[in-house]
Amino acid sequence: MQRRHLIQTLAASAVAPGLAWAQAPAAGYPNKPIRLINPFSAGGALDQLARLLGQHVSDQLGQPVVVENKTGAGGNIGAEFVARSAPDGYTLVMGSSATHGIAPSLYGARLPFDALKDFSAVSATVVQKNVLVVNPTVTARNVQELIALARSQPGKLSFGSSGSGTSQHLSGELFKQMAKVDMLHVPYKGSALAMQDLLGGQLSMMFTDIPTALPYIRSGKLRALGLTAAQPSPALADVAPLAQQGLPNFDLKAWYGVLAPARTPEAIVKRLNTSILAYLSDASSREKLLAMGMEPLPLNAEQSTAFITDELKKWTEVVRLTGATI
Repeated sequence: MQRRHLIQTLAASAVAPGLAWAQAPAAGYPNKPIRLINPFSAGGALDQLARLLGQHVSDQLGQPVVVENKTGAGGNIGAEFVARSAPDGYTLVMGSSATHGIAPSLYGARLPFDALKDFSAVSATVVQKNVLVVNPTVTARNVQELIALARSQPGKLSFGSSGSGTSQHLSGELFKQMAKVDMLHVPYKGSALAMQDLLGGQLSMMFTDIPTALPYIRSGKLRALGLTAAQPSPALADVAPLAQQGLPNFDLKAWYGVLAPARTPEAIVKRLNTSILAYLSDASSREKLLAMGMEPLPLNAEQSTAFITDELKKWTEVVRLTGATI
């Protein structure tokens, strides 16, 4: 009997550490600061959202949420960093249609992470509409005039983006394909950096996120010609979608969300998701996001996983249609 009891005790002790690792972090979580990695540069829409969410989660969970920018390779450097981090809930990433929708088909085997298997979806947080803006030196006043101008100057007009493989890049590639024009793509490490060159006249145009462009549109430093989504935006009610300006079925929207490394304990994922849902369901928060051109997605973790999986399929088809390469 003593020998049998000893064997049972040893077997239990062999399993217990794994169970303890999975349960203990969730029970006391969080007990130290949380790192929220933004894989793009400061100043863009994703950075603004990260800081809004970070402050809210910090207030709710009682620990600082530090937003850290790890840029490069269209967001893939920051995403890979989180994929390789400990699955303990203390290192998260602001994922997007760039890192978890476009990159897998654009980079293929070169992508250093699996967009689905290497992550646990915490919250697909918002859908983001992009806007086509031009420098005022560009004479076009609407989309059809821009198409005519681009056709008259093949390869002369340039469009910037927050990086190769982003929704901004693919919006430009789809525009080129549907409008049958030739334009030069110039990638940056974030929309804020590209915006500087657009304002300075080094770029002709951008298909950029609304929060980054909005102040310059309102001040007259940029001219808004159309929205990449098929539906209007409350933030730019007087700007018509491209689909209503001679490019039928043009309908591209980005999404942003929070992801953790794969195998992060379910209890931690659920606690983070609950905190984010509280922010998205708050009336004043929703109003602020809508004014920025972001539509809240109040999804739980399981629904977020399904949403990201569907978006991956959609963006794979966009890459195929445009023939986009890096």
